[in-house]
Amino acid sequence: MSLSPYPTASKSNKIKSSKISPSPKLPESKIEVKKGTFGYEKIGGIDKIITEVRELVEYPLLHPEIYKHLGIEPPRGILLHGPPGCGKTLLAKAIAGEVGVAFIEVSATELVGGMSGESESKIRDLFQLASQRAPALLFIDEIDAITPKRDNAQREMERRIVAQLLSSLDKLSEADKPVIVIGATNRPDSLDPALRRAGRFDREIALGIPSESQRRQILDKMMVNLKIDSAVNIEKLAKGTAGYVGADIVALTKEAAIAAIHRIFSGKAGADNLKSIQQDVEEENQKDLTERQAVCDYLKSSTNTFTETELAQLSITQSDFDHALNVVQPSSKREGFTTIPDVTWDNIGGMEEVHNELKRLVVGAVQYPSLYKKFGVDTPAGILLYGPPGCGKTYCAKALANECKANFIAVKGPQLLNKYVGEAERAVRQLFMRARNSAPCVIFFDELDALAPKRSEDSSGVSRIVNQLLTELDGMDVRKDVFVVAATNRPDCIDPAMLRPGRLDRLISVDLPNSDARVDILKTICKRQKVPLADSVNLEKIARSAQVDGFSGADLTALVKEASVRALDEIVKKVGYENAQKDGGLVEESHFIEALSKVRRSVSKEDELEYLKIKQSILSQN
Repeated sequence: MSLSPYPTASKSNKIKSSKISPSPKLPESKIEVKKGTFGYEKIGGIDKIITEVRELVEYPLLHPEIYKHLGIEPPRGILLHGPPGCGKTLLAKAIAGEVGVAFIEVSATELVGGMSGESESKIRDLFQLASQRAPALLFIDEIDAITPKRDNAQREMERRIVAQLLSSLDKLSEADKPVIVIGATNRPDSLDPALRRAGRFDREIALGIPSESQRRQILDKMMVNLKIDSAVNIEKLAKGTAGYVGADIVALTKEAAIAAIHRIFSGKAGADNLKSIQQDVEEENQKDLTERQAVCDYLKSSTNTFTETELAQLSITQSDFDHALNVVQPSSKREGFTTIPDVTWDNIGGMEEVHNELKRLVVGAVQYPSLYKKFGVDTPAGILLYGPPGCGKTYCAKALANECKANFIAVKGPQLLNKYVGEAERAVRQLFMRARNSAPCVIFFDELDALAPKRSEDSSGVSRIVNQLLTELDGMDVRKDVFVVAATNRPDCIDPAMLRPGRLDRLISVDLPNSDARVDILKTICKRQKVPLADSVNLEKIARSAQVDGFSGADLTALVKEASVRALDEIVKKVGYENAQKDGGLVEESHFIEALSKVRRSVSKEDELEYLKIKQSILSQN
């Protein structure tokens, strides 16, 4: 779930922006007390949380007498958490605008002082200010910066700050009028546990990466204030922005607007003949250079403003958005988070059986939930792909995520290992939390045998990691649209508890391809890589030859690459690089024959027999 930080025009009579004049009795503070300027109607993608926000914030602030009559304490604090740019600050401001009470916004780092005791004094003054302006909403952004776990605190000052904040939160119950404290963080697990207990930040709202429908809502809200061409396909934009949070979508629209502005300046410069631009330029980069120079010259020489007629023709087009999609990278991807992969089943050859099995187990349940619910069929808790290396297990997981239109997190087993006690378990918890905030999401564990090997009495570190993984896998109710797919070459080395029902209970074998599958794989590789094959090349003959018997998909990819390299070397030796660029030649069958003399199968016959025994053992157990 995410919010759009782009307010839209509204005809509703909302609270006007105003500053409340400070009282001489209040403590000296540079923090301003304001009132909100907009409400929920100006942000998108929050439908599911409005009801929760009303229960936690609006009712206690506007009708505290109800809680007093019932003899219960109203909520005092809520915690908003989610990835950067998802709209935590915007939601807090919208809540303030909706309820119309005094709004105090502060960044947590503003409360840190250089002198001993200064930080605690600032916190006391802040809460005193909120109490005297009550009913009030106090918003502390990036609260994790001042509330680390006291057990891990590096300095005594950090412990004192946490203690003071806890004390101030507890004293809110003594105030005559209600004060609600909202904290925002990207790292809820880093907060001191005492903050998250009842009576303090006892309720939490997660704002994750928005779904396609939520991105559509965000785009709809943003388009109100933008001059958009009628041909712009918002549905297409919503589909093409998987992994984007609200801030990323704002950046996307700005980039599209810049592209539109560049276009009108280029047109204006050309129309006024301010620069003589060569009409037929062979090199594309030279053409771009002359156009940019023309715009620069026009801006320097012209001070005239655009007329209303000229401005009326300017709008942001679909091509501007397409350009922006290539430029703007979602923040989740910059952090190492992989969005929906661009791998489809068309990019993978010889995987029809695996595809059908995964489609039945996962894709169908995601796309047709009511049908599966009717027959009482649930998605599996987890799927384990096993088989020899290089057979396409990772590709299968990516294609599955693409078909489900789900975000994708790929983790190699050793990446989560850490020599410090507790760090590996924390990494596992954060991984699943990240996935839950980005649902629907596929978590792919590669080399699972390295992360969850069989436990023994002297492997306490391994036991803790396996136990944490089991805890997350057992939390099916809270995982919802988080799908776990794992891959391994050695399923016999994985801890048996991981493979029990309710965990990684569906095992799918990804074997070395047979001759029919090799034909399909070779054709798919050549098509995907756009290999310039000569008409004489018979891929079926190559795939069915004894020389490629036992080749994995990775081996066949290496074969095609080696044949292409030999073809390139041959043409360069004949005509040189410059001439080869104009007429690069073709990959002949002779190049494949030469490549076969170098490329060998990566899985030996002995290993193949061992993998076959493992498969038969698993099938007999199931």
